[in-house]
Amino acid sequence: MSVKDALRVMSVGLRARPTRAALSALGIAIGTAAIVAVLGLSASSQAGLLAEIDRLGTNLLTVQAGQSLTGEDATLPLEAPARITHLDHVQTLAHTGLMEDAHVYRNPLLPEGNTGGVQVRATSLNLPSVLTTRVARGRWLNAGTAQVPVVVLGAVAAQRLGVDRLHPDLRVWLGGQWFSVAGILRPSPLEPDIDASALVGYPAAQKYLGYVSLVGGGERSGPPSSIYVRTATGQEAAVQARLGQTANPAAPNEVDVSQPSDVLTARAAAAGAFDSLFLGLGVVALIVGAVGVANIMIISVLERRSEIGLRRALGATKGQIRAQFLGESILLAVIGGVVGVLSGIVATAVYAGTKGWAVVIPLEAWAGGIASALLIGAFAGLAPAVRASRLPPTVALRTA
Repeated sequence: MSVKDALRVMSVGLRARPTRAALSALGIAIGTAAIVAVLGLSASSQAGLLAEIDRLGTNLLTVQAGQSLTGEDATLPLEAPARITHLDHVQTLAHTGLMEDAHVYRNPLLPEGNTGGVQVRATSLNLPSVLTTRVARGRWLNAGTAQVPVVVLGAVAAQRLGVDRLHPDLRVWLGGQWFSVAGILRPSPLEPDIDASALVGYPAAQKYLGYVSLVGGGERSGPPSSIYVRTATGQEAAVQARLGQTANPAAPNEVDVSQPSDVLTARAAAAGAFDSLFLGLGVVALIVGAVGVANIMIISVLERRSEIGLRRALGATKGQIRAQFLGESILLAVIGGVVGVLSGIVATAVYAGTKGWAVVIPLEAWAGGIASALLIGAFAGLAPAVRASRLPPTVALRTA
């Protein structure tokens, strides 16, 4: 029998009962789609995070005020940014100063406790370039607006304050007076605290919010609470080892130094943390599909005893009968597997597209889906195929 004839014979049962065959293949399709989608979305998510890391760079280090030996909040010296600029392999830096006593509200009528978790920070003017953060709407601070009551909102701060668009008269109540809103930043993956902050220039913070320190009998705005340092690529570890001592020579143990890209890398590594759970659900769906295929094949053998007896009477061997029903089971499972793989790919492409990720379908996802469908079809159809091949022609024709 040719391959073409064999396929035609194998598909007889499926073509004769299309609804039953479709419902049996549905379980295989759902399980396969789940497996392909889980692996595809995990790979796409990791690719998106790694691409974000490449765009933002891994050469950013963060210096923050830690705690003293007695557990109290420490502060960074005013001279810390200037000292760090003298380190070898430091390319540029920016810094911000957290003003814990200043709060921002949409209007002065709100209760003081309703801060919404929005922080107020004084900032150096080169912060967006160092953090690789862009302005979503409006403009960033400049030398002029940094000295007057003007604020730029982080992405989360704008959302919490109910600011979704800009107009010339837009203001927020900050530190007991009105500040004009100049712009809204895009999200900052490397420094999420900036997202939840209202940012003003250091001169404005000193003049309007009282953010000053006494140095040599005079007043200076500050001190900084966070310093963001861009290093030469490949020199991160060398610079990091010296940042604490440089920022605060008198108490280097009170300085916390971190590499923000490590957090994104950890997220990329943990992106598949829940894959095993969803893969388990996909396997359960495949098992249910296998039971369905085995069930339909057993029923098919019982319903088609006359066909089996007639074929045996015409000279078909046990092996041919066995191959017919086994092939029918495999064909049914493969159809479900192919539909599932295509559905999983489509689901991955749609979801990854909404997130702006590259669509990545690992080889093991679609190849494993089809291979598992083949194995399921073989195992599910083996027993019914053997049973069909052992039916004596006379018994099959007599019981038809």
